[in-house]
Amino acid sequence: MAGQIGWVRGYQQRQPGPTPNTQSVHYSLNDLAERGFLKREDVSGMLLDTGLRDFGWDVTWGEDYATADDELEDRIANVDGYAIFVHGWTGSSAIWEALPGMVVNRNRRLVSLTVDHNGFGATPFIAPLPDFGHCSPIAAMHAIERWLDLLQLRRQPGDPKPKAINFVGHSMGGAALFFLQESNWRRGEVSRLAIAPALLLHDEMHRTFYTTLGLGIGLVGRLRALEVIDHVVSPSVLEVLAEGATQQVKDEHARIYDVTPKSVTARTFVAMGVIRQHPEAHAWDLMKVILGHRDRLVGLISAIDLMQELNFDVDQVRVVMGTHYLFSLGDDMRRWHEQNRALILDDILSLHEAALQRQKAGEGCVP
Repeated sequence: MAGQIGWVRGYQQRQPGPTPNTQSVHYSLNDLAERGFLKREDVSGMLLDTGLRDFGWDVTWGEDYATADDELEDRIANVDGYAIFVHGWTGSSAIWEALPGMVVNRNRRLVSLTVDHNGFGATPFIAPLPDFGHCSPIAAMHAIERWLDLLQLRRQPGDPKPKAINFVGHSMGGAALFFLQESNWRRGEVSRLAIAPALLLHDEMHRTFYTTLGLGIGLVGRLRALEVIDHVVSPSVLEVLAEGATQQVKDEHARIYDVTPKSVTARTFVAMGVIRQHPEAHAWDLMKVILGHRDRLVGLISAIDLMQELNFDVDQVRVVMGTHYLFSLGDDMRRWHEQNRALILDDILSLHEAALQRQKAGEGCVP
């Protein structure tokens, strides 16, 4: 497989990872295409289809020494799988803090990829006023699957070695995982962990909140007279969004909010509240959901009712003491969130192992 992912050598920046004994490198699709690491026509087709100007991500792996650049492709390719971290509204790859590094330190046969997506961070939209169809969690999942196809990290036809793709999504990113195109994946090839997913299909109160707030932010972007109001409203909204998180996470949300066009922020928020495409009830193989009891952005009872309607089993849904950022160790929630982060880490690793076992048992064989 190493020869199939030559793009690994085309990183823009390399630095120590989020935890000791890890390394991280940053990539941009356009940069890889411009330097010939990916085909320009393939990258342009993906970006045009998704309405994006570029797509950025970081790759993190565990090591006790600095892997040489000429060995990097082999290090990233010859593993048992990848953990793909998908952030939420006004977020970026930075909101995951230490978790991607903790994953690869616990299992050196895993590599973490943390993406920016849906118009935020290093993945902006082409248009300042993007189409609603490009702003929803559904569109975010579609873009991430297209991006993965370009990278060729999935187990390729004829490859006898099991390999799992493990998605971890938070908030809008957690909602996106419900719209993965399962028919495009072999059984046992993919696992999903949705953390505080903002999937508000039957939660009218929160749907109205998201839609109304998005419309208000959109007006701020068009009417300069409302900018004074924005300076008052946006801090309070971001405080609710990142309640219980570290100051670093709160600062990152504020930074992304400030640098993102208000039209993008507004349309993404509205899109989360007006989703009309409902996932169908079925057996959600290798998927788990975790919800916080004090999450003011995701209604606990309505979320559990939805999981029941979608045919989740009891052992696939966990409720913990925590806020919307139930895994970030803010001072006011550190004790509970630290325990939650440990549970999430265990879930990621156990889902990964379960996926590998499915493949080894022949249920996910590649023709």
